[in-house]
Amino acid sequence: MASIRISAAKQTLQTISQVLLLCLVWMAASQLSSHFLPVVPAGVLGMFLVLAALWLEWLPLAWCKNGARWLLAEMLLFFIPAVVAVVQYPDVIMSAGARIVLVIVVSTLLVMAVTSLVVDRCYRLEIWLRRRGSNRRAQLKAEAHGA
Repeated sequence: MASIRISAAKQTLQTISQVLLLCLVWMAASQLSSHFLPVVPAGVLGMFLVLAALWLEWLPLAWCKNGARWLLAEMLLFFIPAVVAVVQYPDVIMSAGARIVLVIVVSTLLVMAVTSLVVDRCYRLEIWLRRRGSNRRAQLKAEAHGA
């Protein structure tokens, strides 16, 4: 029973530390964005920094996986301020409601379409790289046996 509690506490501390790591990356990206790249939002810059660190293997995936998973699971909390704004300003919603709904629907469709295209392209690239690697291994193996 105690080992389960220790394991749960360890998991919780690991998730908290990973969320803090992601927050530090965001804060660094915010500083970079405000001082050097004001046209790039800090969230986008931070995402690219984390992606680059993962891709270059400077940041192991295990160091941010649980924290990112928790943030995604609790994403609804980040939309609460928008809901509060809608409740506080119903007259704005009534006067521009159709336009707002149209913008929300169109932007959601665009985000979903672009996301699906990017995921599809990345998946195809991954398959191509795997095939290329297996073809190279087969070619090297054939050369080794033929020589």
